Amino acid sequence: MACTNCSTGAKDGTPRGCKNNGTCGTDSCNKLTVFDWLGNMNLPNGETPFDCVEVRFKNGRKEFYRNHENLTLSIGDVVATEVSPGHDIGIVTLTGELVKIQMKKKNVDYNSTEIPKIYRKATQKDIDIWSEARDKEEPMKVRARELAIALNLEMKISDIEFQGDGSKAIFYYTANDRVDFRQLIKDFAKEFSIRIEMRQVGFRQEASRLGGIGSCGRELCCSTWLTDFRSVNTSAARYQQLSLNPQKLAGQCGKLKCCLNYELDTYLDALKDFPDFETKLQTEKGDAICQKQDIFKGLMWFAYTDNFAVWHMLNIEQVKEIIAENKQKRKVSALEDYATEVISEAKIDFNNAMGQESLTRFDQPKKKKKNNKKRNHSRDRKQNSDNKNENKK
Repeated sequence: MACTNCSTGAKDGTPRGCKNNGTCGTDSCNKLTVFDWLGNMNLPNGETPFDCVEVRFKNGRKEFYRNHENLTLSIGDVVATEVSPGHDIGIVTLTGELVKIQMKKKNVDYNSTEIPKIYRKATQKDIDIWSEARDKEEPMKVRARELAIALNLEMKISDIEFQGDGSKAIFYYTANDRVDFRQLIKDFAKEFSIRIEMRQVGFRQEASRLGGIGSCGRELCCSTWLTDFRSVNTSAARYQQLSLNPQKLAGQCGKLKCCLNYELDTYLDALKDFPDFETKLQTEKGDAICQKQDIFKGLMWFAYTDNFAVWHMLNIEQVKEIIAENKQKRKVSALEDYATEVISEAKIDFNNAMGQESLTRFDQPKKKKKNNKKRNHSRDRKQNSDNKNENKK
């Protein structure tokens, strides 16, 4: 989502930024930008261009519109689109045959008569009104939160999106339970003198709209490339043998991290060859219970029920062999007969190319340098006094 146009710095070194908050004409800070690889190709003779275009609005919201007026549109053009009531302002992100593919992907019938249309290319007056409305969103959000707190409503106003003509504003909010905001809408209409629409979003959708930096140091997946939100359960953490620490497993939305599902299928495939974790091994020394397992190395650690401090490492083939003996009502002698030795891996020391191995080299106190000037000065004075004594003699 980095925008090269926003990264240019001013004279004092601070980033200048386009201050368009995701609505710049270059489309560089857009989520899931589609490259029009058919843009330089000419249509066959007799073929007309596809009459629908894709238009983007605030926070990456995209809609499809029909070009009834046969306007010459290209990516980055600012257009006035049809809404009820009034009109909205958006930026064209895709034209041509790729729009048809995107509409099929999102299950939108391009032959439908209900697709809204594009009125015109935005004039300078339309763009000025749109920019003024966008500048009002942040202070309005602060005031809206104050009004919601005054009414003791358990909700959070996360974002505000103005319509292009400035006649309507959509208030996005999150809440755990159902909220009666009828009085709040009246207060908003009295305070801001515009049409109000309240739209509830989930906590994941809120994080996707606002963005941020995750614990991995990268931008949030939901705000960069992730489009669908699948349910994440604590069982995903259990299968991957992660500690059930809510502070580490929860993302900025307060829910379990979506990345817990990324490697879950790999772990489930590896666990198919493993015996059940609750399996007990019967030996002559006593029963043994599984304490730990390494999924990708195929190892399991067992401990006797009367001595949980000592663990014995076994391969899954050895565990299956013991289970087969137990099914025939035969006990093995002891786990020590099957335990495998741990092979210590050779440690590799990595040296910095600059030879700066110590990370705390700057924390060490500097040694005080001796004052050579005073020492040299005293030595010169002594020599001068000796020379004077010799001259007197």
